[in-house]
Amino acid sequence: MTGTPSGYSKKPIILGNLFLLTRCNPPSPYTLQKNQTWREIGKNKKDTHQLYRKKQSSILWKGAFHERLQMMLSAQTFVGRVLVILVFLMSIGSLIIYIINCASPIEYFSSFPDETLPVDMGFNTFFLFYFGLRFLAADDKLKFWLELNSIVDFFTIPPVCASYYLKRNWLGFRFLRALRLLELPKILQFLKITKTSNSIKLVKLLAVFLSTWLTSAGFIHLVENSGDPWINYDNSQFLSYFECLYLIMATMSTVGYGDVVAKTCLGRVSMIFFIIGGLVLFANFIPEIADIVESNKKYEGSYTVVKGRKYIVVCGNITLESVTAFLRDFLPQDTGDICTEILFLGESLPSLELEAVFNCYSPYTTFFHGSALNDEDLKRVQMGSANACLILADICSSEPYTEDTSNIMRVLSIKNHYPNTRVIIQIIQSHNKVYLPNIPNWDWRIGDSIICFAELKLGFIAQSCLVPGLSTLLTSLFVRKESAEVKRKSMRHRNVLKGSAYQVMTYKLSNDFVGMSFPEVCRLCFVKLNLVLFAVEFRFGIHGNSILINPSAKIMLHRNVMGFFIAKSMAEVKRAHFYCKACHSDIDNPKLIEKCHCRSKLRRRTITEKLKARRETLCVPDQDPVKSRSLGVLPPSSYAASASDVMGDKNSDAMLDSTGMFHWCHAVSLEKAILNPKKEATSDLHDHIVVCVFGDANTTLIGLRDFVMPLRASNFIYEELRDIVFVGSLEYLKREWGFIQNFPKLWLYQGSALSCADLKAVNIRHCAMCAILSYSSKSSSSPILVDTESILATLNIRAMQFKCSTVSEEAVGRVRTLENQSALYYKRIPIITELKSMSNAHFIDQSAGSSGSQIPEQELHLSTPFSSGAIFSDNFLDSLLSTTYCNHHVLALLQTLVTGGTSPELEEQLAEKNELSASDNSISYVAPRVRCKLALLPLWKELAAVSPEDCFGDVFCKALDLFGILCFGLYRLIEEPNPYKNRGV
Repeated sequence: MTGTPSGYSKKPIILGNLFLLTRCNPPSPYTLQKNQTWREIGKNKKDTHQLYRKKQSSILWKGAFHERLQMMLSAQTFVGRVLVILVFLMSIGSLIIYIINCASPIEYFSSFPDETLPVDMGFNTFFLFYFGLRFLAADDKLKFWLELNSIVDFFTIPPVCASYYLKRNWLGFRFLRALRLLELPKILQFLKITKTSNSIKLVKLLAVFLSTWLTSAGFIHLVENSGDPWINYDNSQFLSYFECLYLIMATMSTVGYGDVVAKTCLGRVSMIFFIIGGLVLFANFIPEIADIVESNKKYEGSYTVVKGRKYIVVCGNITLESVTAFLRDFLPQDTGDICTEILFLGESLPSLELEAVFNCYSPYTTFFHGSALNDEDLKRVQMGSANACLILADICSSEPYTEDTSNIMRVLSIKNHYPNTRVIIQIIQSHNKVYLPNIPNWDWRIGDSIICFAELKLGFIAQSCLVPGLSTLLTSLFVRKESAEVKRKSMRHRNVLKGSAYQVMTYKLSNDFVGMSFPEVCRLCFVKLNLVLFAVEFRFGIHGNSILINPSAKIMLHRNVMGFFIAKSMAEVKRAHFYCKACHSDIDNPKLIEKCHCRSKLRRRTITEKLKARRETLCVPDQDPVKSRSLGVLPPSSYAASASDVMGDKNSDAMLDSTGMFHWCHAVSLEKAILNPKKEATSDLHDHIVVCVFGDANTTLIGLRDFVMPLRASNFIYEELRDIVFVGSLEYLKREWGFIQNFPKLWLYQGSALSCADLKAVNIRHCAMCAILSYSSKSSSSPILVDTESILATLNIRAMQFKCSTVSEEAVGRVRTLENQSALYYKRIPIITELKSMSNAHFIDQSAGSSGSQIPEQELHLSTPFSSGAIFSDNFLDSLLSTTYCNHHVLALLQTLVTGGTSPELEEQLAEKNELSASDNSISYVAPRVRCKLALLPLWKELAAVSPEDCFGDVFCKALDLFGILCFGLYRLIEEPNPYKNRGV
């Protein structure tokens, strides 16, 4: 002990696996005391250790026993499940014995053999044993005595035991055994019988209702058959238990026939309280039970596949707004040609308004309650036999990432169980697209498609900054389908509606076009077939397919090329497939071109030719699924041009990214990109693009990279790139800057579109276009208020007037003042505004929703702002889901037009690095840079060969022959009265 400090002992205290030296009050228990030997000290130490070990093992045994009891009583073990079932069944048996004994008086002597009493005694003996187990397993012994099951045992077990011993039966409070029915929901959950929320809720409601009904009837039976004790029980009456049940039900339902009434004071007082509680119980529980039973019967069924009938499954965001918009776009109401049934798979029961919609479309719509994440629900809707599964997204969601990931998980669930089912999914944010190609069995060749709202919406607006009115042109061709009734009523919009009957359609070109260049085929289709061919889809073996818009004349067409046409009907498009040089070269009327049976079509091909054609047209089954494809870009190996064939940039600062798809620069610091009006840096801005954004540090990102990328496509030379100035909160722009810092000619300005001073500081007077982008606000729950900032900013910019000395060819407004009757001209700033809700258009243009225009709310796109391309609504993209289902090639073409093209290499790079990187390999730049670009050209300036007397056909042929330009739309002045020189597509 000499090495131990004073006041300490070397005795270790064992606490689990932790050994501690503890401080003790001297003297130490192991120091040598008077009349004590070292042997006695060792013996005492040994006895202490043995006592401690016994105590420790006792604690461990008690803890293990306590834990085992809790697991057993919670039905976590097989023995526990058996015990729980036995207790419940015996409780029901004891209740049945009570109901049988109710036929006898409340209290009687067992002078005759009662066979039910020993059985009931056996049940209550088991209840007593179960009571002891529950007591041992209870953590809080005091609280245990106040539990409902304990109270039930207090009033039911002792009377039965006393009756068995005294041979004197008394019913007493044995009716409380009916309260054991409240344990039924818990037992069914333990046994995993009830799994869905509706089944659990239904069992709970039934258990509460039945237990209350049976218990109340038992109490009335007791007090009415016994009488009031203060008058020696003289006012008792005989009521059977069934009559008491009848009295309670009549009271709860507020009927009260009066044939059975309570006569005792105790009975009447109890009825007063029961009327209050029973009325609430009956009024709330019974309708809810009826709704659940009816809904389960109505929406929990399974779909039966009918041979020869097509059907699709729609899941995701199933709401009144989304379903109404989808049905309006999907069902061809004008023709009545409805051959596809629509199955809606919703995770929540439909509201009354949504049920009304389903009833209106009941011949071809069916609603099923379930989830695409549940394989049982997928079996109910026969997902494996469906033509496609369409997944809707809530584009106004305040949590777009959560919305996207939820839909992606639905795709994963569907593809895991049914890999061959075609899936079309709506995605809000473009950076979430990278997860979908990683899903097994995702393959665009079977029609799997991604409709990305941010990518398409911002691409539409970005291209409209370069080509005003393009958004209206593309939506009318790809998305919108006008109603015949509106066309008849809106005669004042006949210029706008004249081309609305045309749509984009696809069909394979005739093999007689093999070896011809695209301009030659395009001219032949326009002149001879009355068709506008503006794109083709090539197949390149391992490179997959590539859609090319107006490709170069050096590219020759081969067999089985798919063409993209602008036409009114599929019958017109089939002319390009049936065309035969031998039979149709002398026919002038395109309606006479039909399928021919000449020898050139019927000649037998060799086996080698058949195999080659089969490889070109069919996908090999054992190949891996193709995750993505090139849009607007040929594979480098298939393009034989050299770098000298591509228009080069004179600016030495021009750099492209590693894919050659976009202009690139070294990362620009945030400080260098911020404009300071005091340094007069903004005065040099001319023909630039002003982008007004709203948001703060907590706002969900819009994704400005999707807006910038089409404007920085490599098919523009560096000198054609326009400066882009973003006006908004610097806190928000800092968060977006990391994604766009590698694109040239971008500037940031801290300000607001609601401030005229900030707009003048970015020289908005000389801008080429001002784009106002909307954002998802968490505080705006009303669809009218989601566009508040965008509408106010648009009105603010329109109110800004900049005088013009002379009448220019730009859009101007004329105003006469009282002092000077001469006309003053003011320049109108070109604007394109994004609206979340299409119905808000009338706030910008008062004639858009007025009664005089005779345009209903769903046809507001026929108003002047929409027809001129000044407004783009997110609702336009809703119709794209139906368009993609009919033809997924059309979606790929639209992505090519608005995004500037893409490639598998670009998608892979964005998925891995989330940014673009530079490359010094100029050879790879050739193929991407030869893709076409969109432009708006004045006819009399740019196309000198065009005269004012020429019709559109002459303009089309001259532009194609002389310049290789493909014209497919006009942006001309709207008919008078048109004081502001508005143009329409």
